[in-house]
Amino acid sequence: MQKNDSLKMPSSNGTYNNFRIAVPTDYEDVFSHFYFAENQSDKTVVKTLFPSYQTILIFNFGTKALLHSKQNTQIEIDKCLVLGTIKKAFDYSLPPQSKILVANFKDDAFYRFFGNALLAENLPINPDELLNENCFTALWHELGKISNVNQQVNYILEFCKPYLRQRNTIAEQITNFKEQSLNPIKAIASDNNQSERNIQINYKKHFGYSAKEINRYQRFLKAVEYIETIASKASKEDWFTIINECGYYDQSQLINDFKHYINLSPTKYLKFQQDICNPSK
Repeated sequence: MQKNDSLKMPSSNGTYNNFRIAVPTDYEDVFSHFYFAENQSDKTVVKTLFPSYQTILIFNFGTKALLHSKQNTQIEIDKCLVLGTIKKAFDYSLPPQSKILVANFKDDAFYRFFGNALLAENLPINPDELLNENCFTALWHELGKISNVNQQVNYILEFCKPYLRQRNTIAEQITNFKEQSLNPIKAIASDNNQSERNIQINYKKHFGYSAKEINRYQRFLKAVEYIETIASKASKEDWFTIINECGYYDQSQLINDFKHYINLSPTKYLKFQQDICNPSK
């Protein structure tokens, strides 16, 4: 469902297809991308969704896909399901003859559709329940009539137009804030003559996470990029460089972040990446 969605190799020797679909320029502030996967083999494919800090809308076609919680419970994806904000990794399964199409909402886009980004936080929910009408079930039926996945994506994009609200002024400033030397909460509060607390509340309301949460996640992503570079070059890891370059206090804080987001230590994650990059070793 995401660029680095697989922390487990598929458990199938048959045909498993998955790929990302880019969105048109007009929708780049709404969706980061779409993701398609289908399992045409005779065995279940188990994957792990990498944390993305995005809310996702999943359409399921064919056999029902399954989400797996830490409590070892399973949630079936029937027709469509909203899940977010994806703050930690979790497993999902694609049984034989299953097929999913996933829309990845970007920044405050989920709020612009449904009015509150916190409604779906950590809770799988039918999107029709958020709008009090059966429009997404109807959309699922229409998508099922379309065999080409790119045409399905285009149909979703057209469907979304009437529901998309104008972006909130504060949310737009948060999204476009690029000055890394400044605290975005303090700067935006000052520019709008509002309290920092009010900006923090709006941040959480529109995005589904706080500025502190996303800063921690971005630090973690930077560390992941360093580790993946090490794996791709088969070079020796230098944890102290990673700690310093990514803004960690010490190795313990680095380890805590990796266990928090993906339940793996940096060393184990590196080993996994090396296994993928060098499968013969």
